[in-house]
Amino acid sequence: METCPSVKNILLLDSEGKRVAVKYYSDDWPTLSAKLAFEKSVFTKTQKANAGTEVEIVMFDGQIVVYKFIQDLHFFVTGGEEENELILASVLQGFSDAVERLLKNMVDKRTALENLDMILLCLDEIVDGGIVLETEGREIAEKVSGHGLEGASSAEQTLVNALTQAREHLAKSLLM
Repeated sequence: METCPSVKNILLLDSEGKRVAVKYYSDDWPTLSAKLAFEKSVFTKTQKANAGTEVEIVMFDGQIVVYKFIQDLHFFVTGGEEENELILASVLQGFSDAVERLLKNMVDKRTALENLDMILLCLDEIVDGGIVLETEGREIAEKVSGHGLEGASSAEQTLVNALTQAREHLAKSLLM
């Protein structure tokens, strides 16, 4: 039986394994404590690796985990053992490329937290309910930043403008 490729979770952790942005699409981890335990164990398993900016793949606890590190951020995408590693890797690459574009190549924890709204919108553009929607980083970044709004409705444009203003206000209040 063929099915659509699916993702169980996307994790963005800092260099200590703490959450920056996470999204779960599977009931494999039903409680917050189970999710935190998974994040800690996958971080511990991969922290000694020299993944750098190259995508690495590991089989962990019956899951395929693809990951890469950019400065002090660790990007992870998890899928079931039957999933295609190349599809999971393309999801990871699209997510990290979009984040790099949106953060203007200033990919670090502080900048990521200042732009958390855009990172969370990236997650929503990439995967919906575990189903992969988009893997092209440029496309994801354009949708999130509002540069691809030529064909968008006025409601979408208003929402993007409101989010942009909220992000700017939040950044100003954090810097004061």
